[in-house]
Amino acid sequence: MGRLLAGVVIIMGSSLLMVHAACRRGDEATNGSSDRPGTDVARQFVEQANARLLELGNRVNRAQWIAANFITEDTQQVSADATAAFIGATMELAQQATRFDDVALPDDVRRQLTLLKLATIPLPAPSDPKAQAELTRITTGMEAAYGKGMWCPPGESGDDCLDINELTTLLAENRDPARLRDAWIGWHEVGRGMRDDYQRFVELANAGARELGYDDLGALWRSNYDVAADQFTAEVERLWAQVQPLYTSLHAYVRGRLGETYGTDVVPPDGAIPAHLLGNMWAQQWGNIYPLVAPPGSAPSYDLTTLLLARNVDAMGMVKYGEGFFTSLGFAPLPQTFWERSLFTKPRDRDVVCHASAWDVDNDQDVRIKMCIQITGEDFVTIHHELGHNFYQRAYRRLPVLYRDSANDGFHEAIGDAVALSVTPSYLAEIGLLDRAPDSSDDVGYLLRMALDKVAFLPFGLLVDQWRWKVFSGEVTPATYNQAWWNLRAKYQGVSAPSARSEDDFDPGAKYHVPGNTPYTRYFLAHILQFQFHRAMCKQAGYTGPLHRCSIYGNKAVGQRFRKMLEMGRSRPWPDALETLTGERQLDASAILEYFAPLKRWLDEQARATS
Repeated sequence: MGRLLAGVVIIMGSSLLMVHAACRRGDEATNGSSDRPGTDVARQFVEQANARLLELGNRVNRAQWIAANFITEDTQQVSADATAAFIGATMELAQQATRFDDVALPDDVRRQLTLLKLATIPLPAPSDPKAQAELTRITTGMEAAYGKGMWCPPGESGDDCLDINELTTLLAENRDPARLRDAWIGWHEVGRGMRDDYQRFVELANAGARELGYDDLGALWRSNYDVAADQFTAEVERLWAQVQPLYTSLHAYVRGRLGETYGTDVVPPDGAIPAHLLGNMWAQQWGNIYPLVAPPGSAPSYDLTTLLLARNVDAMGMVKYGEGFFTSLGFAPLPQTFWERSLFTKPRDRDVVCHASAWDVDNDQDVRIKMCIQITGEDFVTIHHELGHNFYQRAYRRLPVLYRDSANDGFHEAIGDAVALSVTPSYLAEIGLLDRAPDSSDDVGYLLRMALDKVAFLPFGLLVDQWRWKVFSGEVTPATYNQAWWNLRAKYQGVSAPSARSEDDFDPGAKYHVPGNTPYTRYFLAHILQFQFHRAMCKQAGYTGPLHRCSIYGNKAVGQRFRKMLEMGRSRPWPDALETLTGERQLDASAILEYFAPLKRWLDEQARATS
């Protein structure tokens, strides 16, 4: 909640008795009417709601930090209790905010009242305290079950059981399709025990959303983008239509090359790619299989993982590189408490939730990351991403609490990734990880590596919430949870399960963000925004070459404009923030197409050559 599990800031808060008293006093003093509170009452309500959200939010943040770093029954209960108090207060404040729906108010007050209702995202709870407690217990339990999940290979000792971190490495590096299949099936068992809890979670969360005037939880989530829910759905599909041709070309190329490796009996020449062969447990990013699909005859000019290992870079050093990029743009260094309180490596003596996340524990300066860092190129980029959250949090920390969030949740995810697009060979040479930047002869290989992560992610980033929105609305019923999941994965991703699946399975639960109840469309939007940000910043830097070769590292003028956008937080509708940095007011995926244009031409040439 207070942390950014992949990005959402949930802000919290002071004394309901104070708020209640203010409302009563306002009723007596407003225009002689007890039914029509006016501007002064609304403003006082907002101020006191901000204070309450800050107080309770910080309590939840600390409780959840402990629960994620020390997974025990006691810490889960403490976290559940703090979360329940926060959810109850937030829901009560949101419901009180509806008293002002028909009152003419200044834009600033009206916006904060609207955001107060949306502060219940991602988890509005029913007003009934028993239902709140049940909902909190379910969500805390599902997240803990995921965090403790293991796969114990048959015939091996209990000491050989693998957690998701170790399974991630296995999927990335192993090339035995049978072993990959077993690992995939083994991990997806973690979802089975969540199915009934998830069904009940949907019922309770929908009830909370309806109390706020929304049709269901999905409608509430989609209302978080300064447009009507249906309009947002159409906008997402418009963006997907822009990038789908690029993804289709990439998918066809990868399918053909995997067929050469594993045989067409394993990878059919047409249709879906088996999910376990794409180098990632969820087939959401494919960069780990680059060696299998690299352009024929090409030799990678460098491997970032190898460079980091050769220089004996440790976890702390990885984070220092990330911080250095932001400070090169003119941002202040991270506070000393960040280095003292963050979790950088997995402890040997206890279970922790290893999923990388950025935290703003006190909604001020106590920012942290929690991550079981491995010395890999992938984690090097992930660190830049997580630190993007932290620098964003610090930039807007002086705003009212209801504005201490990103312009929309896609912005929070895009900030670090936009910076990571500047992790180019020339940048690696500048910081000493490469002796010199390679020439353009490997550009296709470089872009293919990038596309295997960035472009391959797009349909997965879209479909997770497509599934949830249908579940929340009732279009997908509990009887078809798993079938609907795989229907969407086939439609958007073009991937298939490596084993027969049934409704005894609950494969969505094997993806952290489902039991963790973290909205996922933000990641899809972030993949659009990061390229739009990158293109705009490169233009501002005066760069005129190929977009994929641009790095803004060290450009303080660009950093100043970047920081100006971050400091706006959520005080204005997101098109205003977008315009501040880019000069544009509409999301536009054409920057992705521009970035990968040389690769698209090459992929099309490969398709013509094999047809």
